[in-house]
Amino acid sequence: MTQKRRMLAAVDDLGALPSERDVDPWVASLRSVGPARDDRLRALHDLLVRVASRELSRRLSASYLGGQDRDDLAHEVAADAMVAILKKLPEFRGESRFTTWAYKFAVLEVSNKLGRSYWTWVGRTVALDTADWAQFEDRMALAPEKSAEARELADALRSAVGNLTPRQREVFVAIVVNGVPLDAMVAKLGTSRNALYKVVFDARRKIRAELVANGHLNPVDE
Repeated sequence: MTQKRRMLAAVDDLGALPSERDVDPWVASLRSVGPARDDRLRALHDLLVRVASRELSRRLSASYLGGQDRDDLAHEVAADAMVAILKKLPEFRGESRFTTWAYKFAVLEVSNKLGRSYWTWVGRTVALDTADWAQFEDRMALAPEKSAEARELADALRSAVGNLTPRQREVFVAIVVNGVPLDAMVAKLGTSRNALYKVVFDARRKIRAELVANGHLNPVDE
């Protein structure tokens, strides 16, 4: 830590604020009172909504939660993340940009929401080892001239999935084929993200080996 940063940290620890030129503009506004703070709060909320929407789109299949429901969830995530950010604001030391720091709160809140509430949102009991192959093939988005090839590969993939262990099949089908978010599966199975990554990795390796052995993939294909 530089001498200047040590001095600023010491000032913060005494409950005072460093000079405005040493404070991120976001933090300076949020620590103030009046219209400037209100404007910054609105800007922060808008930023968090955009982050939440992007993260939800990346993690959550539209077939489970889309449209207005997803938009409502993004706003809920943003509101909860904003409460956490303002609570933790005194701990912000400027070691990264404020927006980078705030971004992490939104991403964490998305993970929390998906882990805690996903199975309620879907409104039905998902058969975790029953594959929605039609949805999976739609996500592949292959050109029409490759449809026959795609069907052949899909049939081979179904066969390979059937040869996985029950645990591998359940996790692979839920996450890779049906698009269930990883955090939702972590909560459902009472395990960890790393453990599920390992299961999916092993399942992919086994499936790939079978597809190569049966001539559907070349050994160097990705």
